[in-house]
Parts: sequence; C-alpha cells; structure tokens
Amino acid sequence: MNSLFEEEIRGHHSMRDHLLTVVSDADLAYKLPGQNPTLGELLVEMGDLQGVYTHSFESFTLDWAHRQLPPPSPITIASLRAWFEAQDEAMKTALSTFTEEELRIDRIDRGGGFIASPFVQHQVYREAVYIFYGKLSVYLKALERDAGEVWAGWVG
Repeated sequence: MNSLFEEEIRGHHSMRDHLLTVVSDADLAYKLPGQNPTLGELLVEMGDLQGVYTHSFESFTLDWAHRQLPPPSPITIASLRAWFEAQDEAMKTALSTFTEEELRIDRIDRGGGFIASPFVQHQVYREAVYIFYGKLSVYLKALERDAGEVWAGWVG
C-alpha cells in the first residue's frame, strides 16, 4: 500500500472537481468554433485519459484505445461528478496494489522503448491533467466564468 493517490493525485483532481462547481449543465453544451468538442465532451476526454492511465497501472501497458468506464449519458454535472468519482476509485484501487518501493520499479510500457515506473507514469499523467486544465481555462474565458483564486493559483 502507498499514499500516491491521496497525497498527489487527489490534489490534482481537486481542480477538476472545483470546475464542476463553476459551470452549469447548460455550459456543458458550449462549443468553441471549429472542430472543438463541447465543454462536456472535453471533460469526458479528460476522464477517458484517466481511464487509460488507470489501466496502465493495472496492465503495465499504456493503451490509448482503452476506456476504463463508459462515459456518462447524458452528460450533466451530476453524471460527471459520479463518473469522475468512479474513475478516481478505480485509479486509487489500481495504485494501492503497489508498495512504496514498487512505485519506483520501471514496468509500464509506454511504447517506443519508454518503460516507466508507476511513479513516473503518475508524473506524466499529472502533466496531461494540467494540459486539460489549460484547455478548460479557454472554455471558462469564452463562457465568461471566473473560477476564482483557487483555479488561478493552481492553473493560472
């Protein structure tokens, strides 16, 4: 057992949970011009990414086609909250199988000869989460939503 999820990942996910208090169900249908997803679809992409990483902690292979949990339907704030809670529980369960020492053993095949430890895999996942927060910030600005000082302090 280790504390990686509670001490690291939970904090990174807190901004996602905060975002769900800032936007409304109607906002989830907002779409930027061009080939951009709706805000709700972008949040589903973020959850799917979490599922890809959760699966990698279980299978030791990064499989971009894997989806841990089917997306919520319809996409609402409530359904997203429940879905992310289930995604978090799956990731926490997958990570809890490692001891502190096992987190540092290279074993996850990311492809192209890149073999990562679960700890490094979590670091790469963290960066991907913050990339999504950057994307979500654009939607917040377009919707003229202020996510507050907490968002600004974590995301910018």
